[in-house]
Amino acid sequence: MRILFLGDVVGRSGREAAGAALKRLKPELRVDLAIVNGENASHGFGLAPDMARALFDAGADVVTLGNHAWDRKELIGTIGDTPRLIRPLNFPPGTPGAGSVTVSLADGRKALVVNAMGRLYMDPLDCPFRATAVELNRFKLGSSVQAIVIDFHAEATSEKMAFAHSFDGQVSFVVGTHTHCPSADHQILPGGTAFQSDAGMCGDYDSVIGMTKDGAAARFWRKMPGERLAPAEGPATVCGTLVVTDDTTGLATQIYPLRLGGRLSQSIPPV
Repeated sequence: MRILFLGDVVGRSGREAAGAALKRLKPELRVDLAIVNGENASHGFGLAPDMARALFDAGADVVTLGNHAWDRKELIGTIGDTPRLIRPLNFPPGTPGAGSVTVSLADGRKALVVNAMGRLYMDPLDCPFRATAVELNRFKLGSSVQAIVIDFHAEATSEKMAFAHSFDGQVSFVVGTHTHCPSADHQILPGGTAFQSDAGMCGDYDSVIGMTKDGAAARFWRKMPGERLAPAEGPATVCGTLVVTDDTTGLATQIYPLRLGGRLSQSIPPV
């Protein structure tokens, strides 16, 4: 299975770039499953329902969220009716929506996509390690599903690495989101799980993690709240990862970083 993951979509620039990239890359890279983290798509904070629909229309098979999941309140009432839009599964019981979804491809293959959120320097949610272990007990990689992908939305690189090693050999791909800077540690772990600490963002890198420079920098100079941060609207770099898996085992055979457009050095996975 060929799996494309696009990192946090930030603002209008990121939405437009990610949408265009999906339409181009799905056929060009022969993508079977496309996953997008959309939690910063609405002005940098949250995801509006119409923006989720636009990402699906562009080719996203699953959209994941994170700590800004509920910043657009109207999503609370609609997420339950949108199974392919998932939020971190370690939110407390009773939280609207689901933390995972099983996607059936046109050829009959199935993939489980899971969203979890870290706790270091983040909200004190339920344990993502234990919640993920419980979820994975319901599936068998290479049998009931041909691939399992986990978007681990977390601040600390140490927590992301510990999480990936904990589930090495049990899932196809663990990808980190949230910090918006693409890491250079894409690799296949000893047990066969592909891993990258952070996929990066789909947004304008002439910014502070996607937000306009002056307003974001002022907060560090003055340590006082200022006006609401706004996303930078210059040309976006689409950042993500392409992973190729073996359908028999569900484990990864190849992993490639993706950087397309904007300011960062370009990297396009091979076909």
